[in-house]
Amino acid sequence: MRLSHGKPYPLGATLDSEGVNFALFSAHASAVYLCLFDEEDREVARLRLERQSQQIWHGHVSGLRAGCRYGYRVDGPYQPLIGHRFNVNKLLLDPYARRLSGAIEDHQSHYGYQFGHEQEDLSFCELDNAERMPKCVVVDLENLRPIAPLVNPFDQSDSPLSLRRSVIYELHVKGFSQQNPEVASERRGRFAGLGDPASLQHLKSLGVTAVELLPVQQFVTEAFLQQKGLTNYWGYNTIGYFAPHQAYLSESISESEGDGAIEEFRDMVSALHGAGIEVILDVVYNHSAEGNRLGPTYSFKGIDNLSYYRLHPSEPRYYINDTGCGNTLNLSHPRVLQLVMDSLRYWVEVMGVDGFRFDLASTLGREDHGFDVGAGFFDAISQDPVLSRVRLIAEPWDIGPGGYQLGQFPIGWSEWNDRYRDTVRRFWRGDAGMLPEFATRFHGSSDLFEHAGRKPAASINFITSHDGFTLMDLVSYRHKHNQANGEQNRDGHNENYSDNYGHEGQSDELALTALRARQCRNMLTTLFMSQGVPMLLAGDEVGHSQLGNNNAYCQDNPASWLDWRKDIDSDELLSFTANLIKLRRRFPMLCHRDYIHESANLASPGLDWFCRQGEPMTKAHWGEAQTRTLSLVISGELEAQAGCRQALLLMFNADNRPQQFTLPSLEGIVQWQCLLRTQDSPQYGESVTYQALLQGASLVLQDRSLMIYYAQFTSAPSETGEPSAREKPSAKGESR
Repeated sequence: MRLSHGKPYPLGATLDSEGVNFALFSAHASAVYLCLFDEEDREVARLRLERQSQQIWHGHVSGLRAGCRYGYRVDGPYQPLIGHRFNVNKLLLDPYARRLSGAIEDHQSHYGYQFGHEQEDLSFCELDNAERMPKCVVVDLENLRPIAPLVNPFDQSDSPLSLRRSVIYELHVKGFSQQNPEVASERRGRFAGLGDPASLQHLKSLGVTAVELLPVQQFVTEAFLQQKGLTNYWGYNTIGYFAPHQAYLSESISESEGDGAIEEFRDMVSALHGAGIEVILDVVYNHSAEGNRLGPTYSFKGIDNLSYYRLHPSEPRYYINDTGCGNTLNLSHPRVLQLVMDSLRYWVEVMGVDGFRFDLASTLGREDHGFDVGAGFFDAISQDPVLSRVRLIAEPWDIGPGGYQLGQFPIGWSEWNDRYRDTVRRFWRGDAGMLPEFATRFHGSSDLFEHAGRKPAASINFITSHDGFTLMDLVSYRHKHNQANGEQNRDGHNENYSDNYGHEGQSDELALTALRARQCRNMLTTLFMSQGVPMLLAGDEVGHSQLGNNNAYCQDNPASWLDWRKDIDSDELLSFTANLIKLRRRFPMLCHRDYIHESANLASPGLDWFCRQGEPMTKAHWGEAQTRTLSLVISGELEAQAGCRQALLLMFNADNRPQQFTLPSLEGIVQWQCLLRTQDSPQYGESVTYQALLQGASLVLQDRSLMIYYAQFTSAPSETGEPSAREKPSAKGESR
């Protein structure tokens, strides 16, 4: 081996024909040492990088090849009172490492200070942690197999930026396939398991168009969980922003060196693309796994704490904690912003993903004065020729001051809409006074997005996600049951807007299970019929339960893994959900590009609300707090057939009593054909035939149920400006 000066760019370890170039940013270090290890984890060389260019330490080592294992030691002042935490006794991970080998063991040697010392983090620890640290692995990125292009399931006229026709399916890589008997045992719970034909068949038959994966960048389990025998199952504790998580690699690849880890992930992406399914990553750039001042030193803290983290200006010993996880990455620093941008581009250009969901995204938009829609991170994304063209989804909140920013992200971004979640839950639970809010959320939350020129696709509608109750638990538990987390049931949300309908937990009582199943169907139907982009939590389509745990972040066990054993109930719900997705794809008016509103002119698309008597909603109707019934008509043209106008009529009864509804009378419509009734629970595979109804007919909806009717306009609606049926309904017909 021969060390030469090398180059400051690109950052990380870059393989060339002669060896490997290493480059590491640190603005305040006094010395940087490159440590090389053999296959048995023994340090075989420690090379000081002498050359520094614009605060980047770099050097080239000839003779090294792919599979080389390495880490860094960085020397400098250990002065926490002014923000410096250098400790040359700690082996550090390269922030740009594409692959890690080995696992982090919980041990006091990972901490820069002495455990139990009266001065806490102001003390200094001389223990060496190298034998308990993973090693970075050099990979060859030049000879990777090509990734299959995405098979576009939509019209070619759709903009590649449009999410409007998407159906997102949020899943956990391990939990999705871990118990699937149709997936080979060595592939279960791995990237290969998600790309397995059995997994693809489920996703394709369901009809989803995108999977949103919980964090797959290398993460670690916090010490307090390890000490309780638990793990960070969800993965929101990232330490390697370029490396795929080791535990999701097939065992043969996990134990080997080279680019196998990258290829397994890319093969998964290829398989999903071949099935017409996009891959969206849930990414955690708001904080790292190093915690607060008493947390471990794995990487950034020891490389340049003052640069990588937001510290209190008056007391830089302490971290600003807008994330609730102990620290906050400092995206105002150009090198930290560069790290995030380089990481995002890597996952798109090399790993083939189609977009990102940003955890606690308000943190990413924070400047010194607080959240700013014109923050450097947003500006960097918007001008980037790669990242400005992928899916961008924000979790629009953090716990810092002014952290709730739903509706405030830039054009081109979509946002998780928790107001949609809570409103739909409360409406179907039967809460009073929900009609105006429910209608607004169903409409795509135009009050939040339209004012800024954004489209309905800006709203990611969901009823459940990884964080909270599953759909089945939402209708089975009134209270959380998180005792298994070891925090005396203090963790997790206290207000879930859930109900147990008379019995807490699972039950075999037929009337109760029928009501719960109907409520699941009601909420799923609402989700897929709403304007905006629906997101389905994996397992909700088969009635998965976490037994009332609404914060299963540390439950890496069957409580979180999907149960693939089939029964009549799970098959019925799966079939029902797949049918809903087919209906959404069949009727373009459910995915309007722009916001549509009530209009007296039926020649334009419309979304119009009616009371259960079939009359247009008035201000007085909207103010009836005890009313839990509502109807609406959504109309529009078939995109492929200009002039072919259709309408869908949805009737909602969230009351605990049956209610009589009258179908509205609209110009150009003769009769309505029933498409779906959530009060029905046919055996799996059984078809149901419904009677057509003339407009103005009356019918009774069962308590807590929903119906969908379809009609095609028989003639061109009036464009004269004369009062239409929306203002003056025609005479009522008779049902038949």
